[in-house]
Amino acid sequence: MTDTDARPLRSPSRFDREPRANRATPATAVIASVVLVELSSGITQGFLSPLLRGLTDTLGVSAADLNWISVANLLASVAFTPVLSRMGDLHGHRRVLRWNLLIVLLGSLLVGLSRDFGILLAGQILQGAFAGFFPLLVGILRNRNLNSEGTDAEAESRRGISVMVAALVAGMAFGLVASGFVARTVDSPTAALWVPAVATSLALAATWRLLPESDHRPGGRVDWAGGILLCLGLTAVMLGLGLGGTPGWEWASPRTLGCLAGGVLVTALWVRVELRTAEPMIDVRMFRRRGVVAVSLVTLTFTFCMFGLMVANAVFMGTSRAEEGYGLGLDPLAIALATLPNLLALTLGALLAPAVAAAVTDRLTLVAGSLLMAAGYAMVLAFHGDQALFLAGTAVAGLGTGFLQHSTRTLAVECVPRDRTSVGSGINELLINIGGSLGAAAVLTVFAAHTPAGRTLPGLSAYTVSWTLCVLVSLAGAALALLYRTPKADDAAEAGR
Repeated sequence: MTDTDARPLRSPSRFDREPRANRATPATAVIASVVLVELSSGITQGFLSPLLRGLTDTLGVSAADLNWISVANLLASVAFTPVLSRMGDLHGHRRVLRWNLLIVLLGSLLVGLSRDFGILLAGQILQGAFAGFFPLLVGILRNRNLNSEGTDAEAESRRGISVMVAALVAGMAFGLVASGFVARTVDSPTAALWVPAVATSLALAATWRLLPESDHRPGGRVDWAGGILLCLGLTAVMLGLGLGGTPGWEWASPRTLGCLAGGVLVTALWVRVELRTAEPMIDVRMFRRRGVVAVSLVTLTFTFCMFGLMVANAVFMGTSRAEEGYGLGLDPLAIALATLPNLLALTLGALLAPAVAAAVTDRLTLVAGSLLMAAGYAMVLAFHGDQALFLAGTAVAGLGTGFLQHSTRTLAVECVPRDRTSVGSGINELLINIGGSLGAAAVLTVFAAHTPAGRTLPGLSAYTVSWTLCVLVSLAGAALALLYRTPKADDAAEAGR
């Protein structure tokens, strides 16, 4: 039992009082609502990639300046996730999700209205609140089964999470293709910036009344001191990783080293403060559980590869073999379509993962996902000169990523107490951002080292080194997955110590 389990509950305030008895909401309506929200999240995350090159002319910024878009979005996600997750557990997941959707909608409206880089950046910061969608929706699904004990309820929660992951990835694919299509067919250079506003508006309107509210509230308060320290620490680390290696942010520069070292020190201070807090934002004692640690490490490995290669593979597909000696020579819409095999395989993997886990155990599903990723990247490395085999390799890697997307997100909430459902999912979302930042920083360093002076594009060796690195990291993920044990076995092992 943790300190938080033994605390006396305070009297609920008007804000977090128990909700009225919920009318029964059909399961199909709940799942449909969840799918709509995650589709809007995926569209918001995927729509911008095909537009980046055109924005350099429309907004009058350099390609280097566009790095701030992803950095700002990432930093906002890091700041929003723990606070929204904890508030959902305390005050009701549906209530907080509604505010969450409104924040993202406001950001999407700013993006749509963008005629200068500052407004676009502000909109992207607010859009970063989409990181709260997944933890809050997991809280709704898991609390819906609070009074339904047994394997059927657990299986329903797992199926729900698999559908959420599939909808998220499907949304990314749709956003990618939709914005590319709008950019090609509509004369206005900024018309495609309205794609996420339309998606978020539809999700908000359709789900406002359909999603049920959580009727299980543990009581307590938001640990604002812990939340601020966590946000400051992780934001500094993410800023150093996100901009490290860019002009003015060289890896050995005082600015970069100061952000990284300062972020680590503040995060260490946060751990110390949380251990002494009765109601912490994130109970770091959860990391004493072997299952939590194993799932966290596997999350870091697969997101390292998934996000680390996202830009690299897109640039490779758009590079002309006639000019550079490598690449597939695709235009922006063709790049979006060529990304679909990976995303469709990822969706399939997420949908199949519950059945695979039931057949071969969660641990072997984690191992299989990591090995599939390693095999896919090995195919890309070996056959990058053949477009069909290159795309087949990305699909194999996508299938493994789908297994891991579902399994890590499911196990992240099953390894923590039920009243910390959103926080457990929120931790996983934070780790996804951290792993992705580490991967992006590693690939950026490789590219910088393999780009000749005076050139804008790197040599082929930058890609081969990056693909080899991701093969090795995926194999490390498979080894780390062997450390996982079920929560019951983990608890029994702790009890025996």
